[in-house]
Amino acid sequence: MELSQFIEWLAEAANGSGNDKRKLIIRFTSPRDYEYCVRLLGRKPVWSRLQPMPMIQAIACTLSPASIPDGAMLHGIGTIEEDTRMSVHTPLRKTSTGLQPARKAKSAPVIPWGVRHIRAPLAWKKTRGERIRIGVIDTGADYTHPDLRHCLSHGVNILNRYLPPNDDNGHGTHIAGTIAAFTRSRGMIGVAPLAFVHPVKAFDQLGSAFVSDIIGGIEWCIENNMHIINMSFGMKTYSKALEAAIRAAHQSGIIVIASSGNEGKRGTIDYPARLPQVIAVGATTRQGRIAPFSNAGKQIDIYAPGEKIYSTWLRGRYNELSGTSMATSHVSGVVALMLSRNPALNVQQVKTLLKRHGKPIPKPGRQTIAPKEVHASRSVIAAARRKR
Repeated sequence: MELSQFIEWLAEAANGSGNDKRKLIIRFTSPRDYEYCVRLLGRKPVWSRLQPMPMIQAIACTLSPASIPDGAMLHGIGTIEEDTRMSVHTPLRKTSTGLQPARKAKSAPVIPWGVRHIRAPLAWKKTRGERIRIGVIDTGADYTHPDLRHCLSHGVNILNRYLPPNDDNGHGTHIAGTIAAFTRSRGMIGVAPLAFVHPVKAFDQLGSAFVSDIIGGIEWCIENNMHIINMSFGMKTYSKALEAAIRAAHQSGIIVIASSGNEGKRGTIDYPARLPQVIAVGATTRQGRIAPFSNAGKQIDIYAPGEKIYSTWLRGRYNELSGTSMATSHVSGVVALMLSRNPALNVQQVKTLLKRHGKPIPKPGRQTIAPKEVHASRSVIAAARRKR
């Protein structure tokens, strides 16, 4: 089947009906084939129901996998994979505190225990994350929250480009607060209180998103020159399309930081944290030990506080959550502090500095290399000293 014939078939298949339909990502072998496809499909009514992804030369569409013609992979088509759903890394009820009732802020600014524990206030003598842009791919953010008004910058709603990236879940607002919340009176202060958070709403009210939505968010972050991407979500299955998107972000100089998962596994972690271009984060307790719910092992690059983390919530309120999502937002804040002192750092240098200057985590048994918990002050000093 020639590429032109495949495109004709694709337009018909996308228009068809049936209960067995699934969302797919079709990647083309070259930019030329992709552009040819877009040109042909752009003339057809079905185009409005397709999602182009020029960054990885792909389109997302809803088809029946069984109906894909044999040999479609041979003529201009690189890969066809299911557009998998993934979720934000919410805590497991049986191993964490879960969602607690939101409570009013205290009369004086609160520096949450995790921010203090990683020694962020010591780092503020050198930097507070000035001029650093962080794309938070999540459920959006609450732009009306008094502690986030200074740090929330323009973002995007991947689910509906005509709407702002307002949070209807709470997870994204909690992440944003740990990264960069700031107040002079009452409320809370995050790790990098002068950094800019750009909410990228790719997850719906239930905290669910397709891989294609995440890719759209990554593409937006590249186009808008983010320094960091925070990914507090994951899935068990590998996606070649998602790896291609993260590789594109990596090549553009963006530091990608992702949570490892909350299943308490000791040998494997979720994607995208498992990818080599990503800084993988595990969670620790108040005692500086690996949290029981946190995935752990050699694939984790750095650990950070993830137990009963107090942060911003919807409608100007505050909440405590536990999970590797919360740990990841601490690391994103620390990396923002580091980049503010030395913008030339690349992802490998950041990984090395975080590990080298992290605090060893006590762990029973014999081990060759102790896992490390992020230490903001030491990491910022080391970043500033590294030759530019």
